[in-house]
Amino acid sequence: MGGVWSGAELDLDAYLGRVGFTGEPTPTAATLRTLHTAHVLALPFENLGITLGQGAPLDLPSIQGKLIAQRRGGYCYEHTTLFAAVLERLGFGVTALSSRVHMSEEKLTPATHAVLRVATEETADTGLEWLCDVGGGGQPLAPLPATHGAETSAGDWHYRMEWRTVAPGTEGWTLYLWEKDGWRVRHNTVDTPQFPVDYLVGNHYVATSSHSPFTTRPVAARNTGAELRFLDGRTLTTTRAADHHSEAREVRPEEMPELLAEEFGIVLEPADARRLVDRSAALPPTDSPVDEHPPADERDAAVHRDRTAPEEPTPEEPAPAER
Repeated sequence: MGGVWSGAELDLDAYLGRVGFTGEPTPTAATLRTLHTAHVLALPFENLGITLGQGAPLDLPSIQGKLIAQRRGGYCYEHTTLFAAVLERLGFGVTALSSRVHMSEEKLTPATHAVLRVATEETADTGLEWLCDVGGGGQPLAPLPATHGAETSAGDWHYRMEWRTVAPGTEGWTLYLWEKDGWRVRHNTVDTPQFPVDYLVGNHYVATSSHSPFTTRPVAARNTGAELRFLDGRTLTTTRAADHHSEAREVRPEEMPELLAEEFGIVLEPADARRLVDRSAALPPTDSPVDEHPPADERDAAVHRDRTAPEEPTPEEPAPAER
């Protein structure tokens, strides 16, 4: 009933209004790109429900209530489950996948990041499918063609896809982000279909385990098109898209509610705001970053530094409107 991702239960009009989509949402590549960009620009990344002891339920009514009605954000499992329901409702072909966020060439991380492989109405003729990542801490603004060597630009953000060995004896998709010193690995995805029950398992670990950084401190992120804002504990880092220059500053606990509202569009209820201030005041210095692309070691950077820089965006790939 309602499809794998409960698309029939979705309040589609409310979602489209929340992300600012206008026009007729048909299952085309153009619609997919517009929806993906609109979703990322409108809906922030955050783990505050976990930080405040409220958990991160993955049933569609809970996700709609939080991300749409309450105008909050969520993390990868919430965003991806919602986007899967939207695409399923509109007639896209949706396959959920799991990714390993890349930390270094030597460290194999768990496959606890949720992404989608999407087929459009053109796929039957072209064979081209798309990787959609709307739920990362620094998620791409646009869907990425699932084609080896394909490069995509959205404004000043540039991405590359490669099919390669992503784990011992395992091939899959590697997503790269262009930074000032070359291509940086973002995550590795094995093309094994996942289902809502699989995401429930991963979500339980990420939302409850003491080994998960998301259970230890507040995290929020927002890509405005022009810059990426990333809050990790009490450290706010802002990275410009044009030159990838980053600036970081420490946030006072009492600043948290106002900063979340102004920089991330996250407005907390007064009781939650007070609890967050108290939680933030008790935080130790951030020493285990959850940024999905931390500084790579020299060996990893050298592997990708000699790749040529991506071309400027083409007219078919316009820069998204800044919000």
